[in-house]
Amino acid sequence: MLLAETGAPTWSWNLLTDFQDMWSYPFMVNAFRAGAVVAVVSAVVGWFVVLRRQTFAAHTVSAVAFPGAAGALLLGFSAVYGYFTLCVAAALVIAALRGGGEHEESALTGTVQAFLLASGFLFTALYRGLLEGPQTILFGTFLGITSSQVSVLTVVGAVVLAVLALIGRPLLFASVDPQVAGGRGVPVRALSVVFLVLLGAATAEASQITGTLLVFALMVIPAATAQVLTARPALSLTLAVLLAFAATWLGLTAAYYWPYPLGFFVTTIAFAGYLLALGRRSLREVLGRTRAGAAPGAKEVVA
Repeated sequence: MLLAETGAPTWSWNLLTDFQDMWSYPFMVNAFRAGAVVAVVSAVVGWFVVLRRQTFAAHTVSAVAFPGAAGALLLGFSAVYGYFTLCVAAALVIAALRGGGEHEESALTGTVQAFLLASGFLFTALYRGLLEGPQTILFGTFLGITSSQVSVLTVVGAVVLAVLALIGRPLLFASVDPQVAGGRGVPVRALSVVFLVLLGAATAEASQITGTLLVFALMVIPAATAQVLTARPALSLTLAVLLAFAATWLGLTAAYYWPYPLGFFVTTIAFAGYLLALGRRSLREVLGRTRAGAAPGAKEVVA
């Protein structure tokens, strides 16, 4: 079920009227509240994911969110608890595997990931009450989200951000140059484990918006876009949060007025921003080379 299927809303280009219309429904109010929380948490965690080049780990954690949610529904629990349980467990497994070689880690992680995905489809087949089969879990929805679920997301998000605030500086040091950080007494290994747990919690949150297949829309794309635009850590992190927030709220608005999946809108908007950032960087590089090439000629004319 899509957001636009709850009625026949039309976009009027009057922002005040349009938002009043959307927010007259409690489920849309919950959607925007949860979306704001998830966008901020995902952007902050995703910024470190991109910096640390751990996108494969983020992909693995998001993939196991699917069997986690499906298994929780099969057992009679809320999908939210399945998301958090298996995502955090997967993060701990990845942290334990990091002691081995990179090839062995990737092979074992990929094998377990494939098995868990197959288990997720089995769980959805056994549980026939799931709305539209696995589509809701895979591609995300906000229909039916309750105020209590928003509260859970808010509490978890606050804990994740608080821990990141405490370990932010040493984590940044360990992310940029782990060998030097280790030589200076920074607990690189412990920070890596803590961050992976935070990644698991953030992925469990983001999966409820974009779905487990499109979690990169909030976890990676805004952070990658921000780091393309600027190399300053503070400015880049701020831009990542703003981009994720914009993609989430614009995606929710579009999904309310047009009958297409929420995950599609969020991903498309975030990806469009990334393409624009790449285009801006390429244009600046071309202009820089053009000016550098023209400079010697200008000097000769003056001479």
